[in-house]
Amino acid sequence: MFGRIEEHFQRHDYGVWAVELPGQIPFIGFIGLAVVPFEASFTPCVEIAWRLTPPWWGKGLATEGARAALAYGFERLDLKEIVAFTVPGNTRSRRVMEKLGMRYSEDFAHPRIDPQHPLCRHVLYRLSRAEWASDPS
Repeated sequence: MFGRIEEHFQRHDYGVWAVELPGQIPFIGFIGLAVVPFEASFTPCVEIAWRLTPPWWGKGLATEGARAALAYGFERLDLKEIVAFTVPGNTRSRRVMEKLGMRYSEDFAHPRIDPQHPLCRHVLYRLSRAEWASDPS
């Protein structure tokens, strides 16, 4: 996984960043931006992604880091839109997406997951630069 992250940075000059709690824990997960590596109705696009270890869920860290990643994507990379996706039952990630101002767009079958697998169905959320700029939070 770390090799893929490093390769993404080399290819695109951005990616997901390691998340740490300075002076406490050197690595609790990652948050950042990535080019979606598969074809779907909404690609090509850039997604915002986060994955934190369970002890750090529900503490606002994903939302805080994701807000910084959105600012980077819209202000520094000049992206027009950023997407996020997860399985429908991942209510924690969906809540983060909603806190970020992202809006539900569509359901889709993830092309890299067997269509018969229970995690194949995903929900897509979107946020445009204009929507992000108009949100006072």
